[in-house]
Amino acid sequence: MKSQKRTSGPAPGQPRGAASHRRDADSPGVLVGAEEEYLVVDPMSRQLSTRADKVVAEAAAELGPRVGTELTRYQVEVRTHPHATLAALGEDLRHLRHVVAQAASRLGLRIISSGTPVLGQHTPPPLSAGERYAQSLATFRALDHEQTVCACHIHVEMPDLATALAVSNHLRPWLPVLLALSGNSPYWEGQDTGYDSWRSLTWARWPVAGPPPYFESTAHFEDLVGRLITNRTLMDRSGIYWDIRPSHHVPTLEVRVVDAASSPDDTLLLAAAVKGLACAALTAVRQGQTAPRPEPEMLRAAYWRAARDGVRGQSIDLDSGRLRPAAQALAQLWETALPALPAQDLTLADAARHRLAGQGNGADRQRAAYRQRHHYNDVVDHLIRQFTGMRD
Repeated sequence: MKSQKRTSGPAPGQPRGAASHRRDADSPGVLVGAEEEYLVVDPMSRQLSTRADKVVAEAAAELGPRVGTELTRYQVEVRTHPHATLAALGEDLRHLRHVVAQAASRLGLRIISSGTPVLGQHTPPPLSAGERYAQSLATFRALDHEQTVCACHIHVEMPDLATALAVSNHLRPWLPVLLALSGNSPYWEGQDTGYDSWRSLTWARWPVAGPPPYFESTAHFEDLVGRLITNRTLMDRSGIYWDIRPSHHVPTLEVRVVDAASSPDDTLLLAAAVKGLACAALTAVRQGQTAPRPEPEMLRAAYWRAARDGVRGQSIDLDSGRLRPAAQALAQLWETALPALPAQDLTLADAARHRLAGQGNGADRQRAAYRQRHHYNDVVDHLIRQFTGMRD
């Protein structure tokens, strides 16, 4: 989860090397990239495996610095190139997942993409080697003990910090809806939590996490971050874990609110939603429109409701404070996002939203797999199949 702990390689938006930082041929527009975090499992026991470093080493022979370790020895992280079309991003995601899955298979292991493990974990988990991980444990202590959680981070190209912060202000009210549609972590230690996104509640414990502040200016941002570093709440700028943050080292705005996605199609759904909302926000910023400023207490309540109910329950309307069907909030998101997308992305985005409407989010599908025989092993097997895009 904590991308400042990347062991090697660049983030989406600016891969290492001039040849890697490319736009899709003849495709102008906003570049989008993704980071994905996966879990390594034993196919017999369905329990987590501590051999993530071996999987990374095996996959790195082909992927190089685009694959790396994460906080725990259960996790693998991959990073796409930046792309101007969702179709090209999808090809990249499928390639990354295929290579990682094959690397794991050669070691007798499997890969799943879920916001939390389905079956139990060791607490505290075994941490990956490295000074950064050790420094994190010394600073944040038991917060690291329940961080066997995985997210998907969508990066959207931005021209400068001022624009990125203005777009962040416009995206804040959409964060609960993005959380609801991405919910893919219903289980924790072999139990159904009753939430679609248990990961988000676990992650909210961090001191600089959740929705970002409304930023009045770049000076406001710089002053706040500077004070958080001075008082040692942050180890450094890369430890900003707000659900939207300007990258500290690449020209992107990073949307971090969503759970790790079961399948590459699910990741493309998230990328389509984020890209469309960001494009709409860029237009609003250029036109001088003021961003909405929901009450922090109401935004926090909307987060909780979204994490619990997903897309098939209720959501909180940030204007009225009243409950409404989550489907209405989702429809409002698509009414904003779809018209802002380039024509070349619309077919894929439309198919993704209809699939969500028919099948539900990842948590819905995990629970459907469990209901067939009431076996948690079936959920893990479902996630193994979903990882490379196989259908149940």
